Amino acid sequence: MTRPSFKNALRRLEALALAAGTLYLTAVTAGSDTAVSAVQALARSSPLGAVRWELGDLWTTDTLSAAAVLTISQSPLLLSARADVAELWQKRQGETPAEDSPAGDDIVTEPVEETPLDAPNAPDNGVEARTLVPTDPSGYTVCGRAYITNSTDHTLSVTELGELFDAELTGEGPQILIVHTHGSESYTPAGDTDVVWSGDHRTTDSRYNVVAVGDAMAEVFSAAGISVLHDRTLYDYPAYSGAYDRSLAAIESYLAQYPTIRFILDVHRDAIEDSQGNQYKVVSDIDGQTSAQMTLVVGSDGSGLSHPDWMENLKLAVALQNQLLQDYPTLMRPILLRNSRYNQHATTGSLLVEVGAAGNSPEEAHLAGTLFAQGMVELLEGRSK
Repeated sequence: MTRPSFKNALRRLEALALAAGTLYLTAVTAGSDTAVSAVQALARSSPLGAVRWELGDLWTTDTLSAAAVLTISQSPLLLSARADVAELWQKRQGETPAEDSPAGDDIVTEPVEETPLDAPNAPDNGVEARTLVPTDPSGYTVCGRAYITNSTDHTLSVTELGELFDAELTGEGPQILIVHTHGSESYTPAGDTDVVWSGDHRTTDSRYNVVAVGDAMAEVFSAAGISVLHDRTLYDYPAYSGAYDRSLAAIESYLAQYPTIRFILDVHRDAIEDSQGNQYKVVSDIDGQTSAQMTLVVGSDGSGLSHPDWMENLKLAVALQNQLLQDYPTLMRPILLRNSRYNQHATTGSLLVEVGAAGNSPEEAHLAGTLFAQGMVELLEGRSK
């Protein structure tokens, strides 16, 4: 009787191990919609990810190592003060907070002084429409048509901003990488839809989130003969915290595999509210069609993180802004120069692109992404001549 009981116990242990492994793989690869992104997620998670799974710590990103978490978990007092322990550890190591901590839940762009214009007859999705443009240069750095809101301590030189930017097309291998650090950021569709929301203006349904905008951009680049990679992974799902750390790991993996990548576009959408807290959408009339307005966000070294070539990204943003506004005078809102670096230290051709706001419709965002990519193609092809 002993031997069969032992075999039954062994089978149960094997079944439990298989179930645990399945749960771990499911958790690690959640939000990955391709085999490549799933493999990358597994590579980033092992073997420390397995240790964190054991500790119940898989999605916490406060820079504490698995060993440190294991140590403080032995003391209820230390475990309850984990945030303080992490802060002390960062100070000791001379680190600054994680990439996404300065941005909050969304990058909410507050204009210095933008004047609402009469919005075009945008399709009604139940959200008030506004067209925002700067009309007074006070408080901005102005370079051509481009207005810059500078939130850093850096003094900007208009002469330097007008110089040729560093990144250019080489024609060999993938040139552009499109990612979505906050891929579940979504828009407001009109009428009844079958969308399943994962949060406030967030969904994993790529028909309604910023991933669809990345698809539109990638289509334009490909049609122009520019090799592009579009990572459709949702780095903010199921956990929002640590999204920038996860997208950075992916960016570094792509650059290692494809060193020809020169431009990285991190595509988001904004969240804009009126004084009563109501969402509204920002729109631009494009030959009778309604497009979402866009904002370029450029990071710097103001947070203390290393980013020596941030000016090259800003020069690219200025050149691209001027290119787009030449054809579409109300398409772009002022460029935002921020202290956080937003993973833009990876290349000298990195930009964060805010396409519309939560109140915009998916169709308005799709048109904006298409126009943006077309303008970027024109700029880069001109740069390469």
